[in-house]
Amino acid sequence: MTAKEKETIKEKIEQDISLLKKQISILEEKVKPISPDCSLGRLTRLEAMGEQHVNNKILGESKIRLTRLQNALLRIDKPMFGICIECEEDIGIGRMRVYGLRV
Repeated sequence: MTAKEKETIKEKIEQDISLLKKQISILEEKVKPISPDCSLGRLTRLEAMGEQHVNNKILGESKIRLTRLQNALLRIDKPMFGICIECEEDIGIGRMRVYGLRV
């Protein structure tokens, strides 16, 4: 992997981390408990609870992705970054996109 490719990946990871932190902040507000004395109708309350459940799932996945990106950022300057542990072949940028770096 060339230095330019690593720099491109590093910039993209940093952008994604920034966006994820904002998204996580918004989601944490959305998953706060719904107050029982909130003046919602029965169906609206159930809809809000369903939406809260979906947002909780997205929040969990976002936190996992953030952790993975932060770990990748820590490893990016190491000589083995971009090399498969098993076969010791270079991992192409396209493959990294599929795996989750979304470069």
